[in-house]
Amino acid sequence: MSDFTTDPAAETPDVGPAFAGPITVYSPDGTSPASRSAVSAQTPTRDEIITNPVIETLLQRRSIRKFKPDPIAEYVIATLETVAQHAASSEYLNDWSAIRITDESLRKRMAQIGNQHYIGEAPLLYVFILDEHRNAAIAAQGGVDVRSAEFTLNTSYRFSQAQNDAVLAMHAMETAANSLGLGCVYLGSLLNDPRAIIDALQLPEYTYPVLGLAIGKPDQAPTLKPRMARSMQFFENSYPADTDSILEPLPHFDAVVHQYYDLRHTERPVDAFSTQTTVKATDQSNLAKPVGPAAGGQGFTLDR
Repeated sequence: MSDFTTDPAAETPDVGPAFAGPITVYSPDGTSPASRSAVSAQTPTRDEIITNPVIETLLQRRSIRKFKPDPIAEYVIATLETVAQHAASSEYLNDWSAIRITDESLRKRMAQIGNQHYIGEAPLLYVFILDEHRNAAIAAQGGVDVRSAEFTLNTSYRFSQAQNDAVLAMHAMETAANSLGLGCVYLGSLLNDPRAIIDALQLPEYTYPVLGLAIGKPDQAPTLKPRMARSMQFFENSYPADTDSILEPLPHFDAVVHQYYDLRHTERPVDAFSTQTTVKATDQSNLAKPVGPAAGGQGFTLDR
């Protein structure tokens, strides 16, 4: 999977026995994973990073929106679902669930809600949900009155943490799928109409849709999207007071992004990151997708 070969004579950095195996050192340019340059055998410096099969899987991830029709074997599905279950969970509440969509009419409904045809074409399709319904039932069996003010699994904090847990599980599944040669795409578009998702999937009280995940054998090979300079996203001890220093690498990032061609619009390169962000900053469609009303309808009190 890697574009780089490992020098057997290279000194292996001390990264611990859990990561034993071939390791390559390379120096990234901070924007384009495809333009990484391998360095000579040496211990990595501060600005160089190492790679192994796990890291390479993560560095090579990209969204796949066209899939081959080949079905996914049941043992692969079992593997992916088990991996997702091993993701971190806040307070060990395991407060997420996932619904695998196999019914053809329901798959078409998901594609309609997301307004993306490939949603219904993916051989494997999930909708991950934050799930306090199961825990509320367990608590009720233990004598908790889930209609009382003492019940707190429906608060904004638990809503947020359960949402986080669902995303962590989904990312684990995606990484595992990518490592097996499968392609994936996250489906935030399903939140265009959360109420429609809730109704279509018959989601009970104290649940809420988080994201969808489509999985299959890739039938396209998009280039890797550029990433901004590390200094623009990672800070030490506090958020920088000087915004200008954060944005210093932005012109270079804009130039790199503008060279990228999205397979959905191959006739022209994408707009610079600054242009995209400026346009999205006033996107009025965001006002039509509030979380509060639908979450409230599911029993959550986000002001608490």
